[in-house]
Amino acid sequence: MFTCTLKNETYQFHSIADVLAKASEEKSGDKMAGIAARSSLERMAAKVVLSEITLKEIYENPVIAYETDEVTRIIYDDLNLFIYKDIANWSVGELRNYILSHGTSTSDLFRISRGLTSEMISAAAKLMSSIDLVMASQKIRPTAHCNTTIGEPGRLAFRCQPNHPIDNPEGILASMKEGLSYGSGDAVIGVNPNNDSVESVSRILHMTHDFIQKWDIPTQNCVLAHITTQIQALKKGAPIALMFQSLAGTQAANDDFGVSKEILDEAFQLMATQGTSTGPNQLYFETGQGSEVSLDAHLGIDMQTLEARTYGYARHWKPFMVNNVSGFIGPETIYDGKQVIRADLEDLFMGKMHGLPMGIAPTYTNHMQADQNDQEIAGMLTALAGANFYMGVPGGDDVMLSYQDTSYHDDASLREMLGLRPLREFEIWLVNMGIMENGKLTERAGDLSIFK
Repeated sequence: MFTCTLKNETYQFHSIADVLAKASEEKSGDKMAGIAARSSLERMAAKVVLSEITLKEIYENPVIAYETDEVTRIIYDDLNLFIYKDIANWSVGELRNYILSHGTSTSDLFRISRGLTSEMISAAAKLMSSIDLVMASQKIRPTAHCNTTIGEPGRLAFRCQPNHPIDNPEGILASMKEGLSYGSGDAVIGVNPNNDSVESVSRILHMTHDFIQKWDIPTQNCVLAHITTQIQALKKGAPIALMFQSLAGTQAANDDFGVSKEILDEAFQLMATQGTSTGPNQLYFETGQGSEVSLDAHLGIDMQTLEARTYGYARHWKPFMVNNVSGFIGPETIYDGKQVIRADLEDLFMGKMHGLPMGIAPTYTNHMQADQNDQEIAGMLTALAGANFYMGVPGGDDVMLSYQDTSYHDDASLREMLGLRPLREFEIWLVNMGIMENGKLTERAGDLSIFK
């Protein structure tokens, strides 16, 4: 039992999981699950308690037992125990202060992260303000290589997302050309398919691969079908540079997603031997606060902590990209723009603190209490915090998935306002195509005739 007295009222928390849940910033999904703080004072009491809990206490009390959950097992089995033992007696407050200290370098953070469980990283984030999360995220710059190198200083990448509601090849190609002409696509050309069949997915993979080869574009292709569909397509000879899967923070939720360590291990090995890209990072994961709640697979754990556990699970396979879509589900889990912005900042920090090349999709759905202003604020703040990549969606409105995301124009604006460049290999291609000059788009941007 943990207690804290504020304003003559004593607040009691029955476990570390309860403290973590009550210390979370307000999220509608935690309220729906019945685990959120009932008042701002209770939330503050939980933060006070959390700041004094040691990393050893968190290590010895995982929010979901090692014996019953595959995500917990991977997080713990991958932990560097030598580094953990060095810091085991630190409190969560001391961990937060160490992360934010001017004397703590990027390499210091990469080292210490190997000795932190995901719950520890989540706990530190709960003690951070928005400015803290931006400052901490700026210090961490993971890199990875598929065909391009993501995460280098001064670079900002984008996934060109040319979805089409009926997977029409001409529609996908037109949207892909538009995105490329605005400098979007250096992270990946990634299509969400309407039809998840092996035949349809293979057709899109061949089409995008052939276009990339024809125009000698330094990037990677991906079709965001279920991973088992992609595995079948790869075995039948479809050209895949980057393999995708959505992940969650509990084994129960991953079971609902139809994914497991065994399947991910197979994908990892197949991409190493049959994938078309240089590598060594050839997997792409998508995550987001709320998936476990929406599936009733949260097991009484708060959304932010489950998201951190998703990153602990993801890093086992050394992905090229991890993309967060916390606003995608809707008001059941993230109610409004304020909650979207907070979740995006938390997720960016936690992902990067796990050593992951982290992208953000500051998404919202039309039935949320959020709008374009909230999305653009989230985009600017996370770009300032050093997000590795964003989505590029035509007009910012995904006509296949029916949600709002960053547009090709937003992509260009984020780069320009922060003085950032495309990924190195891709920028050379843009210059050769006449699309970019001295880091700025030329008048040819948006002109699809350049691909005739």
